[in-house]
Amino acid sequence: MMPRNGLGTEPVDPEPTLFSAIVTPHRSLGSVGFLIVMAAVGGISFVAGMVFLLLGAWPVFGFFGLDVLLVYWAFRANYRAAAAYEEVTVTASELRVRKVSHRGRVSEWTLNPLWVKLDRETHEEFGIERLFLVSRGRRLPIASFLGPQEKESFAAALGAAIGEAKRGPTRTVLE
Repeated sequence: MMPRNGLGTEPVDPEPTLFSAIVTPHRSLGSVGFLIVMAAVGGISFVAGMVFLLLGAWPVFGFFGLDVLLVYWAFRANYRAAAAYEEVTVTASELRVRKVSHRGRVSEWTLNPLWVKLDRETHEEFGIERLFLVSRGRRLPIASFLGPQEKESFAAALGAAIGEAKRGPTRTVLE
């Protein structure tokens, strides 16, 4: 359903999106890989614990079980943190950033793309380390989940969209 103008008679076209991205943390280990790693860690710990148990050092067996529990806990915490994401959307009149933490806490910023500058912190060897949107003297970090090469690609696309927004709307004349 399209929004309508103030009179409720004519549909109003939504402003075209120049850029839209959802940035999520990278996780290289899927659920099947997680099960395989946990089975391997559990199996190795069990076998090593049994060796110590047969040698008479029975308390060591419990510590091997504790190690498996700690590895499991670390993986679960890592997967919970992967629920965080950032949404960046650019139209001709606004640049919207929406950050959602792994706990579901939402923070939103709406900026005027005419007054936004994309700032980068770059390392000679590694490339872009941090990206910021700068407006009215305030710096908003973005795309922190990405690696240096991904940040380079993201910065190029976002910079092009901000530049297009600054140029203003263009009209296509068909004859």
